[in-house]
Amino acid sequence: MPYINFSEDDLYRANTADLVSYLERRGERVKRVGSTYKYIYTDGSGTHDSVTIHGGKWYDHKNQRGGYAVKFLQEFLGFSFQDSVIELLGGHCSAQTQNRVYKEPPKPVVKPFELPEPNSDMRRVFAYLTKQRFISPDIISHFAHEHKIYEDGKYHNAVFVGMDENGVPKQASVRSTLSFGKTFRITVASSDTQYSFSHFGNDEKLFVFEAPIDMLSFITLYQKDWQQHSYIAMNGVYESAVLKALENHADLHSVYLCTDNDTGGIEAAERLRDILAERGYTEIYRIAPQQKDWNEVLKQRYGAGFLPAVPHERRELYLQNVAELNDMKINPNRIAADLIAAYNSADRIRLAEFSVAASEHFLKIAGEEFPLDKMKNRLSAEYKCYQDKCKISVKLGKLQSAITAGLEQLRKPSQTAAELKITARKLYDIADHALRLSTEETLVQRTEQKETSEESPSDEPFQMSMSV
Repeated sequence: MPYINFSEDDLYRANTADLVSYLERRGERVKRVGSTYKYIYTDGSGTHDSVTIHGGKWYDHKNQRGGYAVKFLQEFLGFSFQDSVIELLGGHCSAQTQNRVYKEPPKPVVKPFELPEPNSDMRRVFAYLTKQRFISPDIISHFAHEHKIYEDGKYHNAVFVGMDENGVPKQASVRSTLSFGKTFRITVASSDTQYSFSHFGNDEKLFVFEAPIDMLSFITLYQKDWQQHSYIAMNGVYESAVLKALENHADLHSVYLCTDNDTGGIEAAERLRDILAERGYTEIYRIAPQQKDWNEVLKQRYGAGFLPAVPHERRELYLQNVAELNDMKINPNRIAADLIAAYNSADRIRLAEFSVAASEHFLKIAGEEFPLDKMKNRLSAEYKCYQDKCKISVKLGKLQSAITAGLEQLRKPSQTAAELKITARKLYDIADHALRLSTEETLVQRTEQKETSEESPSDEPFQMSMSV
């Protein structure tokens, strides 16, 4: 395609285009957070939500870079500069500039991975890690001798190096050591995200952390025989480095998920547990810090100010709703009618209690005893907070679909034992969706009361009749 020399007006209109509207039209995932949006995307290293968007402007908090709409399409959607502008303008650029055709410029060459130049010593980094972060000097020295921690010569930042199975540096993360002003963490350009800061021992245990300082803090807290174990810092909450480590070290069988005790860390632990289980790992354990992360625990031990744990509000509220479910008596001859009435009441908890009781009823007919406590345990165990981020309108739609599917199943006559279990499962699903919707409605009410609403409530739910 010939290269177009765009006018200043073209470039301005393209760069100030509404990115969120454009992404939604493409079917990309965006989530509203206050007055901004998060762009959620997946690449070779996992799923990311570190990019915020406001109008035509964006910023990637993970990699500390940002810009406007044209650059966004280049960075995240793989468009060339020219195609990005044309795409954002809807194909309508100034007529006079369309006639000014030039040869398309060559694509930029990807810079190879290079570690930052080291300083002659690491006094500043050593002082930062020991005096501000309270990490053991012996542990810092161990990693420094392995060339996995050093001080860069230009800015005196701490550099944490990830090496491959042959000891060749493949990845690095950089962290500022300033005690004042804005701190930052970045990943060195062209890093291979399959590798990250780590230590591999000779037993079967692998401890997984979000960041190098978390990992070093944990080792400081639990130093006994630490070199026998294996540790890895994901440099975020993405799984690629963990999976590569397990692939390269077949002797690792027990995985301990030590991510932060906050919303992101709790979701990461649940997601990683599922990913590892799908790959056949059965010895997966969660070790959560008592405070927000392991360095905050270390700070507390030394009497310094620390950040407390941040409960996952949605998860806690869902589990609370499950725990408070009461037993309900049902009329076996009116289950379909009473299910519709419970839905139309808009009382989500009542609907959940009815659906659980009806599910228990059909399981009993099929020859299985599944009392309320067992149902509640199952709901709690199967709930995954990282998969439960939909808006109220979406959760309402899922509940409506579950109701419709449940009613269709209830209308089937003379069900076999296997079909009765299917009916029970569909009623169980209704209870789950009702609890999720109730949880979301409560969260929205709380945020509205704080005048910092993240999401708007949906329209009134449709009313069902017996003919549905």
